[in-house]
Amino acid sequence: MYNGKCLDLSFAATETEASDGIAQLSRGLATHGLPAHKAGDVKIALAEAINNVVEHAYADITPAKVKVRCRLHQNWLEILISDTGNPLPGFRVPDGIPASLGSTIEDLPEGGFGWFLIHELTSDIRYERSNGCNRLSLRFDFPEPV
Repeated sequence: MYNGKCLDLSFAATETEASDGIAQLSRGLATHGLPAHKAGDVKIALAEAINNVVEHAYADITPAKVKVRCRLHQNWLEILISDTGNPLPGFRVPDGIPASLGSTIEDLPEGGFGWFLIHELTSDIRYERSNGCNRLSLRFDFPEPV
């Protein structure tokens, strides 16, 4: 039986709305008891995932809504991000291999680290595409300190 707290938010898939939504979710999770030592990890992974929706899922199509449901329990957090944009390539979560850094400052890539960060910061990632809807689930475990 689930005895935690839920936070739901829906916003337009635009940079401004996504930024506001990420901030609102971060504040709400902190208010509802997200451990402070996990707050940064959660915010980074959440921002990377939602920005991917805005930037890639709705690329070349009219942006619609992004829906986020957070289930916060004493020892874990699950975030479900849903959208009706384009599916992930190959209908699966990317491996999260970071972009090559190159040998000079000029060679540094602008991006290519989002999925690497998401993989590093989460305990589990799941993705499904059903009836034109993407559903990305991010889980963060935080066992009680010993």
